[in-house]
Formats: sequence, C-alpha cells, structure tokens
Amino acid sequence: MGKNKLKKFAEMDTIDLVFQYPYGRLRDEGFDSFPLRGRWGADFFGNDHPIVVELGCGRGEYTVGLARRFPEMNFIGIDIKGARMHAGAVEARNEGLRNVAFLRTSIELIDAFFAPGEVSRLWITFPDPQMKKVNKRLTGTRFLALYRRVCIDGAEVCLKTDSPFLYAYTGAMVRLNNLDIIADTPDLYGGDMADDPILNIHTHYENQWIARGLTIKYLVFALRHDGDLLEPEDDFERDTYRSYSRGIIQQGLPEPPAQSVNNL
Repeated sequence: MGKNKLKKFAEMDTIDLVFQYPYGRLRDEGFDSFPLRGRWGADFFGNDHPIVVELGCGRGEYTVGLARRFPEMNFIGIDIKGARMHAGAVEARNEGLRNVAFLRTSIELIDAFFAPGEVSRLWITFPDPQMKKVNKRLTGTRFLALYRRVCIDGAEVCLKTDSPFLYAYTGAMVRLNNLDIIADTPDLYGGDMADDPILNIHTHYENQWIARGLTIKYLVFALRHDGDLLEPEDDFERDTYRSYSRGIIQQGLPEPPAQSVNNL
C-alpha cells in the first residue's frame, strides 16, 4: 500500500464524521455492535431529520453536495474504499457540515448499521453494472430486498448511470414488480430535467463519462415493502465500453489515461 493511502487511512481515523467498519471488524466485535444503529438521528446528527444514504459514494461528491443544498436532511455516504471517501470526508469536516457522515463498509452489511425504517431515500450513483452477475447489481432484487430492511415503506431509490445495460435492466425490473416510477429519462442533460440543481452535482466519474460523449440516465422509483421481488429475463444488450481501468472502450471514444480507476 502506498504512503499516500496510508496517510489517508490514518487521517480518516481522526475525522469524527467517519465510521470504519469493514467485515473483519464487525465479525470480531459482533454484527450487532454498531452503536448508532437506530440512533443516527438522536446520537450523531442530534435531530429527527430524514436520513438519505448514498451507496458506493466514491469520493463523496454527491453526499457532500446534497448536504450543502439540504441542511434539513441528513446524508450518509457508504463505500468500502476508504481512500476514495477521504476527499469528501475532509471537505465536509473543513466546511463544518454537521448533516454528513461517511461509513466505510460493504453495502451487503447495511442492515448492521441501520434499523428498520431508519433510511428515507437511497442514491445509487454510477455503480458497476455487473453485467455478468445479477446478484451483485445494486439495483437487483437481491439488494432491493436488503434495502427494504432499513428503508421506510415507499422510500425513493435514485439511480444515475452511464450504463445503457443497467438502465434498461433496472427499468424492466421496476416495471415487472409494478414499482411506482417517479422520474425516468435516458438523457438527463439533454432533456427537461437538465436544470434541476440536485442532478447537476457531478461526480468525478460522471465527468469522465460526459467527456467521453456518453449520455447520463436517471431513474427514480418507490420501493414498497409488500410483495415478492421478481427478476426480469436477462436479455438486455450489453454495454460496448468499460470503465477506464479495464482498457476496453467504445469505438470512436478517446483512449483513457492509464491511471484512472473504476467507480465501484
């Protein structure tokens, strides 16, 4: 591990809005050991405002950007990569934002950190589409069942993605399960929603996709608690490009820089 990463990890331990609980720590301390589960509002934020969680928050641009715009809500960014969320954590600390927290852990462990009904909304920003592994898709029914354990009934799930595959898959899954669609556009910045200040918060990876000429897709749906969740038939056209570090690009797009990394 490089010295810069070690420095970031050491600083993360000193930031009071960061909680680092990878699987090993939960295993050793107990999966019911996290002290803020069910107590985020009372014991950390000091209020009863709605809690919004960003899954796979990366550098924390969305978590911090939303917190700035909505002081009447609380925002928690989750990612397993501590070196990534370091940037957002430092920014939030330096600005004195008190409605922000970051949690370094695996998304699969989310119900160890939130009680039933504790989360009001989820953001999923530019996840790996996981075209070969449906059980790893963050908008797949395996994860939606997990989100049900911690979200209020009817919680909004907000997806921003560059991936035509993930957008098509998620839309089909939502429609198959008769989940209410709140917003849906295949070209966020080319349509009527382009001026929405929430949607104009750009992540590092989003800017990379836009620079490559890719359209950004946006889908918001309400996640009800009732009923079984059904998977659609997986016959969606695969994306013809990959994240920068994989080195496979769509014809006609510029070559990526060698040092770039995946979002998730």
